[in-house]
Amino acid sequence: MVSALPRISGRRTLQVACAALVALALVAWWLLSMGGERAPGGRVTLATGVPTGVYARYGELLKQELARDMPDVDLRLTRSEGSIDNLRQLVSGHAEFTIATADAVSTYRARHEPGADRLRACARLYDDYMQLVVPKGSAVHSAKQLRRLRVGVGSDGSGVQLITRRLLKAAGLDFDKDIEPVRVGIDRMPTLLRQGKLDAFFWSGGLPTTAVQRLAQQYPVRLVQLGDLSTALHAQGEPTRYYRAAAMPADAYPKVQNGQAVKTIAVANLLVTTDREDAALTFGMTRTVIDSRDWIGRQVHAAQHVDLRTAVFTDPLPLHRGARRYYVSVKP
Repeated sequence: MVSALPRISGRRTLQVACAALVALALVAWWLLSMGGERAPGGRVTLATGVPTGVYARYGELLKQELARDMPDVDLRLTRSEGSIDNLRQLVSGHAEFTIATADAVSTYRARHEPGADRLRACARLYDDYMQLVVPKGSAVHSAKQLRRLRVGVGSDGSGVQLITRRLLKAAGLDFDKDIEPVRVGIDRMPTLLRQGKLDAFFWSGGLPTTAVQRLAQQYPVRLVQLGDLSTALHAQGEPTRYYRAAAMPADAYPKVQNGQAVKTIAVANLLVTTDREDAALTFGMTRTVIDSRDWIGRQVHAAQHVDLRTAVFTDPLPLHRGARRYYVSVKP
């Protein structure tokens, strides 16, 4: 009995050693699969949008969450004119991540813009809703009635202007001839409308958009339905398949809607990077976006719609390898 003890002890020692080697091998594999042994760090830039838009606010809150999840990453936020401008900043190396609408990404790729083939997605985020805002007493009840009016159409390089052009075409209007396009963003359009320098403006953003909300508190406005343009819009071809018929819920802007939903169109936003981005960083960024949904959603209501089940549907872009590894790691 005494002589058997060393053999049992040796066997257990061997088992422990084997288990430790297996654990070390798994850790080494995970580190290598994430692109290296060091945790992500350094300066990273996220291109957002105009200061009063949802992109900018979402970026500010995501920065706070990322500071907790990846403290070695210094996330910097840059302004932009919108989705198309964001994609240009991304492929030019001025940003590592950005937010862009699916239709803008599709259009960028269809035009074979520089770096279009390198674009990759991390997640589908929330939907943007197209909003046509007019003074409450306006005679405009359809985009078809905007002829000869001064219309805010979004800045050049914005996703707003991209959709506006298509909506006006669906309404039978020529962007350059039938309206007076005022090419400014949501940071200026509410003030111009209040001052009587605009008759209407288009905006595409998550609900509610703070700038529209504030305008409604200061000045009587109305939302114009866009549902009558849906069929003609989708007849325009490939990029318009990313638009879906939607309704702004009655409580999006309570002071404006009087308990009524407003028919419009919606389009998904994507968190976008390039195929050259570090896999570990992209893994961490995707994880933070998903894990922070509830906290960010309490301050940016649109973010409540970020969902693990739908985040992987990033058409027209494939997932970045780091993002794909994240979704595999949390798959039930």
